[in-house]
Amino acid sequence: MGGAALNPAGGAALSYDCGQNTNVTDPQPVALSTTDAIRLQAAFWPAPDPTLGVVVVHGFTGSSRHASVRRICVGLAEGGAAVLAPDLRGHGRSGGLSTAGDLEIHDVAAAVAWLRAAGYGQVAVLGWSMGGSIVLRYAGLGGDTDAVVSVSSPGEWYERGTRAMRVVHWMCETRSGRLTCRVVRRTRLSPAGWVQVPESPAELVGRIAPTPLLIVHGDADHYFPLRHVDVLAAAAPDATVWIERGMAHAESATTPDLVRRIATWVRSAAVSTVWDDGARE
Repeated sequence: MGGAALNPAGGAALSYDCGQNTNVTDPQPVALSTTDAIRLQAAFWPAPDPTLGVVVVHGFTGSSRHASVRRICVGLAEGGAAVLAPDLRGHGRSGGLSTAGDLEIHDVAAAVAWLRAAGYGQVAVLGWSMGGSIVLRYAGLGGDTDAVVSVSSPGEWYERGTRAMRVVHWMCETRSGRLTCRVVRRTRLSPAGWVQVPESPAELVGRIAPTPLLIVHGDADHYFPLRHVDVLAAAAPDATVWIERGMAHAESATTPDLVRRIATWVRSAAVSTVWDDGARE
């Protein structure tokens, strides 16, 4: 299922039925606990059909209450999936301190386990920006999932060639940056930083197969240039890659049409990992 495709921003959605839910309600609050004892808060949109649940993993300084994240969640719920959107550690209403994509794999694991326990037969993990790197690392390290979607993810660490990423590095690496991040963006960063540099997405993405993987990147991304998706695609030749024409970065650049196409891909990919008798591979 590999190969890159150039998609026009706002292009036509795939036409086959993906289990539309026209009765999406306000989300329910959910409390999660990670294996390293961090308490997380999440928003949950249930689905009338318990076939498919998706975890939506936001980007750096985001949360489930951000308008762009919530719009994506509602769009996925309208596509028929149950949606669980945790506030990552150090973000939003959750406890703990952000480790900028390292220990957040435990946050994803807690969300997946919650959906499994709630009875959803297939669970996909979807992430944007930092969240995109987290779901790649989670799945590459053997995390439980039936499909993976990574949008606007870095391929390698320490991108300093763009102004936006130089600001992110200042936030993460300096006391004044962390204070600004806490006060202005309400994101609490660990002052310890990375004690040991975690494996990059490019180092782990090749281990995700045979689990279906979709990589989405905009050709106008002002955080991570296209070389990042090139590195990921080279390391994961079985992945499906969409290069979105005119798309900038992450949740705020994700159009309703792109959400619909992702929802359709996820349903098709997750169902394809199930044998006829209903058992997961």
